[in-house]
Amino acid sequence: MKKFTCYAAAIAAVVVLGACASAGTEALRKESESSVQQKMAVGKTTKAEVRAMFGSPIKTTFTDNGLEVWNFEFSNVSADALSYVPIVNMFGGSASGKKKELVVLFDEKDVVKRFAMSEADVVHKTGIFNQ
Repeated sequence: MKKFTCYAAAIAAVVVLGACASAGTEALRKESESSVQQKMAVGKTTKAEVRAMFGSPIKTTFTDNGLEVWNFEFSNVSADALSYVPIVNMFGGSASGKKKELVVLFDEKDVVKRFAMSEADVVHKTGIFNQ
């Protein structure tokens, strides 16, 4: 019986640890709206300093006036309990967690003109009935 308990605990640990996934700009993992506001200053922080803090952006776009916009994203999700039920998870499972996004607008001199950091709850649904 002791052996069975050890095996069950080991399998449960593998399943729980294997059900987490993160993607995006790892530097945003520990950031919040207030911590980003403390690190960046409108009119002072340069493009090189933003790159040093957060790395390369996931997406770069330009405004109609030619100003550059950098987007950084980070998401961390874990499978919900229903996803562990055999057969049932084929019909409908989900993973939930947090998504962070940082958007930075630079002026003509490559200095931060505006920025916004947001954090939201996310749910990813899978399975036949969730499509």
